[in-house]
Amino acid sequence: METEPSFDYSQLQKESRKGGVLESASKRVRMIFSVMASPNRIDILRILNTKGPLTYSELKALAGFKSKKESGKFAYHLRKLLRQLLVALNKAERRYTITNLGKLVLSLARQIEERSIIESGKMYVRTGRQTIEEFNSHKIIQSLVREANLPLEQAHKITEEVENKIYKFQTAYLTSSLIRETVNSVLIEHGHEEYRNKLARLGLPPSDISEMLASEDATRSGAAGVMARTAGSVFSEYLIFNTLPKDIADMHLAGEIHIAQPGTWGLLPDTLFVDLSDMEGGSLDLAGRHPTVARLASIKTADDMLAALPVLIALLSREASTEVVLEGVAPALARAKDADDLAAKFARALASSSASAAAGAGQQPLATLVVPGDAMDAKQLNALLDGYRRYVDATPVPRAGLAITTGGKLLKDSLDHITAAVRSGGIITIGSINSSAARSSSGIRKAAGAKNSSSSSVMSLQALSINLPRLAYESNRDETYFRAKLALAIKPSLAAMAMRKKAVMENARRGLLPAFSVATQSMQHATSSIVINLTGARESVFSILGYDEANSGAEVMQKVLKTAVEVAAAQGKQLGEDSCGVAMIADDSGARFAALDSEKYGKVSLLQSQNTASYSQGMTLNGKELDKKQLVAECSAIDRILNGGLAAALDVTDLGAGEARSAIEASAAELAFFRPRAKLAVCATCGKKYKISADRCESCKSPHRLMLATA
Repeated sequence: METEPSFDYSQLQKESRKGGVLESASKRVRMIFSVMASPNRIDILRILNTKGPLTYSELKALAGFKSKKESGKFAYHLRKLLRQLLVALNKAERRYTITNLGKLVLSLARQIEERSIIESGKMYVRTGRQTIEEFNSHKIIQSLVREANLPLEQAHKITEEVENKIYKFQTAYLTSSLIRETVNSVLIEHGHEEYRNKLARLGLPPSDISEMLASEDATRSGAAGVMARTAGSVFSEYLIFNTLPKDIADMHLAGEIHIAQPGTWGLLPDTLFVDLSDMEGGSLDLAGRHPTVARLASIKTADDMLAALPVLIALLSREASTEVVLEGVAPALARAKDADDLAAKFARALASSSASAAAGAGQQPLATLVVPGDAMDAKQLNALLDGYRRYVDATPVPRAGLAITTGGKLLKDSLDHITAAVRSGGIITIGSINSSAARSSSGIRKAAGAKNSSSSSVMSLQALSINLPRLAYESNRDETYFRAKLALAIKPSLAAMAMRKKAVMENARRGLLPAFSVATQSMQHATSSIVINLTGARESVFSILGYDEANSGAEVMQKVLKTAVEVAAAQGKQLGEDSCGVAMIADDSGARFAALDSEKYGKVSLLQSQNTASYSQGMTLNGKELDKKQLVAECSAIDRILNGGLAAALDVTDLGAGEARSAIEASAAELAFFRPRAKLAVCATCGKKYKISADRCESCKSPHRLMLATA
C-alpha cells in the first residue's frame, strides 16, 4: 500500500502565518488565483467538498492519480492547497478536509466558469447522465433518426429550426428535457404527432411528485411504495402512448375497455401458479440469477417448508402483479407431528412472508397457498387454519390467503376454524375436492380455456376488462345486437392480450422472472393463458336490456357469456393461442366504468338503486338469502360456462358465527368454488379491524379508516 509522503506541516503553518501577516492582500489573492489556475487542484477541492474527509490514498485515487509515476504530481498539488489554507489535515485521523476558504474559492471558480460560458456565447447542456456537455445539434439529428425514425432530410430541417429557437433562450445552461420539449413542439407545429410520441419524455411533473410524497398512501407504503408508484406511472405512459396499438389505447381511454396494472403490463404476468413439488430435488437454485439468494435447500420436512415460505413468497411476489398461487405446500406441512407447534410456526412464516414481500415493492400481490383436503387430516388442517387466523389478527391488511379444496366430513370438522378465520378478515377460498385445477383467490382458473392444465406451472394474463354496460347502452336494448357488439370488442382485446403475452414471455426469457423460471426448471416447461374479463354483466342484462328473473334473465345472461367464450376460443385459434378464456373477476374497472358512463349518459340509475358507485364484477351471494335457490343455481351455471374463472363471493358480513358457518356449509354443497367474505374496516390509528357498518373503531374510537379489507 502506498505510504503518504511526509510534509513539514509546522513549516507550512509558519509560512502561512508569514503570508497572512507580512504579505500584502493583493499578493495573497494572486497566490490563491494561481492555485485556481490548475484544473487538478480545483478537482481536488470538488472531491473533498462532495465526499467529505478522505485519507491520502482515497483522495489520490478519486482525483485520478492512480499510477505510482503520478504520486509526485499529486503531492505537489496537495501541498499548494495546504499552503494556501484551502485544505486542512486532521492529524489524529490522517484525513484531509476542505476549509471554509476552500469552499469560497470553489464557489468563485464555479461562478467564473458560468460567466465565461455566457460571455463566450456557447451553450452547455446538463444531461440526464449527470454531466455538462457543450450543445451539439448533431445529437438532435441522431435522436430524430434513431428514436423517431424520421427521414434524414426532415431531421436536418427540424434540427435547424430547433437550433434557432435554442439560441434565443436567455439561459446559461440547457437541459436535455428542455431540448427534447423544444424538438417536440416543432414536430407538433409541423403536424408530426406520431414522431413526437416516439420522442416524448415520460415522467411526472414536480408538483405530482410533491403531492405523492405528502399523500396518505406514501405514509402507508413508505419510500418503496412511492418509488413503485413513480415507476408505475412512467410505464403506464409508455404503455398507453408508445406500446399499445392506437385503437386499443383509444378504447381504454374512452372507457370501452380497461387495462388494470398498466405499470406492469409488458413486464409481469398477473397471476403465477407454481407447484413446489415439481422443483428439482425439492430445492430452488437460482445459480446467480438473483443478487441476494443463491439456493434454497431441499424441502423435505414441515420445518423446511416453513423456513422456505418467506423466501419463496418474497421472490415470486416480485414477479407477479396480482397474485402468486403456491401448490405443493401441504404435503411437507402434513409431516408436522405437533399441531400446536405447526400453528405457531405457520403464523410466523406468513408474517415473515408479508414483511419480506412488502420490502421489495409498493403494491404487494396476494400470496395464496393451496391446501388440498386429501393431503392432511382434520387436525393438521385445523392447525393451519388456527395459525392463519393468528396471522390475520396481527395483520391489518393480510396479503396471504388459503385455497382449501375439501368436502364431506373433513369440511364439517374444519368449518368452525374456517368461519373464525373468515370473520377475522382472512382471505379463504373453498373449492370442491373434485375440482379439475387450482384457482386463484380472485377466481382465475389455472388453465383458462382447458379442463385440465398440461403444466404444473402457469402464468395467467387477465388484466383487461370489457365495459358490458357501455355495449348495452349502445345496442338500443337489442340482445342480439348487444352480443354482436361484444364479439367485436373481444377480437381487438384478445389481440392486445396476445401482444402482451409475447412481451412478457420475451422479458421472461431475458431473465426478468428468474424465480419462476427456476421453479419451473425453465420457461419451456411453463404454459401461459390469456383471459378477457367481463365487467357489469348483471347491469347489462337485467337493468339496461330490461330482462328479469321472470323474463328469461338468467337464460339471456348465460347466452351472452356462451357467446363470449365461443368468440374468444375462435379468435384465439386465429391468433395461435390455445389457452384463451373469459372470466368475471374483480378489479378496478367497475368503479372507473361506472364513473365514465355516468359522465357520458348522466347519472346511472341502476347504480343509485344499489347505493354503489361501481358496476358488479363476478357474483356475490348474500349469506342471508341462500334460500333463494335460483341465485345459487345461476352462480353454479355461470361458473361452468366461464372457462377463465368466476369471482363467486359469499357475503357473511352481517351474520353471526353460527349463521356464517351454516351459510359456508350450504354453499360448499352447491358451488364448485367460492370465497366466503366478511367486509371489515381497518382503523388508520391502531390497525384493528371492526365492522364496516360502525362509524368508528371499536377499540380506540378513532373515526379514521385506513382501507377496507374487501380485496
